Amino acid sequence: MEYVLKTNTLSKRYRKFTALDEVSLSVPKGSVYGLVGRNGAGKTTLMRVICGLQEPTGGSYSIYGVENGSRSIAASRKRMGAVIEKPAIYLGMSARQNLKVQYSLLGLPSDEGIDQLLELVGLTDTGKKKARSFSLGMKQRLGIAVALAGSPDFLLLDEPINGLDPQGIVEIRELILKLNREHSITVLISSHILSELSLLATHYGFVDKGRLVKEISAEDLERQVRKCMKVSVSDTKALTRVLDRQGCEYEIISDKDAKIYARIPITQLTTSLLEEDCELLTVSEADESLESYFIDLVGGGTDVKTD
Repeated sequence: MEYVLKTNTLSKRYRKFTALDEVSLSVPKGSVYGLVGRNGAGKTTLMRVICGLQEPTGGSYSIYGVENGSRSIAASRKRMGAVIEKPAIYLGMSARQNLKVQYSLLGLPSDEGIDQLLELVGLTDTGKKKARSFSLGMKQRLGIAVALAGSPDFLLLDEPINGLDPQGIVEIRELILKLNREHSITVLISSHILSELSLLATHYGFVDKGRLVKEISAEDLERQVRKCMKVSVSDTKALTRVLDRQGCEYEIISDKDAKIYARIPITQLTTSLLEEDCELLTVSEADESLESYFIDLVGGGTDVKTD
């Protein structure tokens, strides 16, 4: 598999505070990689380091196979676009003027492509309207347009839907999917709103207190958060024997608790367990969410949201 970004025990420390603690992750080419974590987990710091806005204090990273210590890293970064913390736009300028300034900063020889960018992000009809009069969603889309100047094929988006109204969220979601699917742009997106990430991401990296807790594909994650039957029994070894005979998929959580990924009539299960001198104590249906999966990983309360 080809990777756009790889980090190797990447760390960033500020005196006594560790913002990134030996993070090793891999962003596959063509993916939408969701970076999930509480506010302050290290998501923004990671993006700032990758973009060269801050230097790491340990470890390394590579962009398109080029190590951060190489002289060629600047060329690799030219293949990136980013919106970090807030859109980098001039509020006293129109959308077109903002893009012209960015073209000039990048040394692009002409304004060719600006009309296509405005159309891509849905800002064609804004005319001479100043960006300060834009809605938050429009500002975010303009920030993405600025990041796309120069035709990057790797886009970093830091909390792009934070604070948006429902319509704005839908517009940003559809834009990200379009960039990924129709323009083959790999996207690294951070968020603590898991319900939205679940509609976008092909891969996830769960971070907490500066550490990468888990890296998993959306396909594998879906298998782990699917519907199941949670049971408590007096003896999980006996439960294992019963479920193995019936060919059921299951997961033993503790010496009394398990998850069963199959529909089994309660009466049938109870009878089979009694034959093994095992008592069925409790049973409940569960439809695990991405939020509960995250909480199970990091423990405790969280500001991560499902909607």
